[in-house]
Amino acid sequence: MPRTQNQDPEFLHAALIGLQYKLSALEQRIAELRSQLGGQPASPKAAPAAPESGGKKRTMSASARRRIGLAQKKRWAAFNAAKSKAAAPKPQKRVLSAEGKARIIAATKKRWAAFRKAQQTPKKRKAPEAVAAPAVAAAAPAE
Repeated sequence: MPRTQNQDPEFLHAALIGLQYKLSALEQRIAELRSQLGGQPASPKAAPAAPESGGKKRTMSASARRRIGLAQKKRWAAFNAAKSKAAAPKPQKRVLSAEGKARIIAATKKRWAAFRKAQQTPKKRKAPEAVAAPAVAAAAPAE
């Protein structure tokens, strides 16, 4: 099923040029065959010339290039100015006072001291086996 929608115009233009070239070659071949058969002399019809792929190259004057360049620079300057206005300056960072810093340091040292003390003195727990063993031992001789 051929696609007919969303075709690239440049692709279609190139296809048209290629088909026109093939058509002119076929017409020329047909004319040669007719002349060999003894018919009309070989005079192919004037086929429309296939347009060149690039076409005539247009040039631009130096003043026109300069005007375009200046206009583009002006547009970029306006864009960057609007972008810098949109980015409002950030509020200043808050400064920690010496007193506040000293309180934070003292609290941190206190927490670390408590942590180290907890690490040095392991908690003593009674083993459940030690408690259950004398009861079993005392019950065994009674039997």
